[in-house]
Amino acid sequence: MISFKVIENVLRIGPRQGQKAYSAVPKSVNKFSSSWLVERIVRETSLSEGDVRNVLITLKNITKEVVSLGGSLDLGDIFSFRTSIPSKMEKNEKDVCAESLKYPRIIVTWKEPIRKALKDIQIEVDNPARRKQKEKSPSPDPEPKEKENKEEGGPVVG
Repeated sequence: MISFKVIENVLRIGPRQGQKAYSAVPKSVNKFSSSWLVERIVRETSLSEGDVRNVLITLKNITKEVVSLGGSLDLGDIFSFRTSIPSKMEKNEKDVCAESLKYPRIIVTWKEPIRKALKDIQIEVDNPARRKQKEKSPSPDPEPKEKENKEEGGPVVG
């Protein structure tokens, strides 16, 4: 479960510039280190720590090579990524050149098991303002029984 807290910010751009706004941010970041990853793989497989570290170094080198070639790489059931270099839209055809290209990016596309895991994340927002509001307002009264028995919306046959 990921817990969020409510923070206040002042909007810096847009039609609401200068106004206060509230948003939810994680209370703490769950950051897992590469040493944690190595230990976890060693624990769950028959690989040694050195083998796992070698695989990660090799994967880094392969990733750098694929990116430098402007290619894409499929990493099985985890994700695939591709290098993207978008271009600015120029007024004239002759103006299109290397300077028209924007900064290179890597686009990651998560595979189905990961997309499903993202959908299954459980979250909660710790919002003291909502908690106070619920304490102040009593539970809503049930509708009167007269309204339940009353028929509405149809023509009256007489």
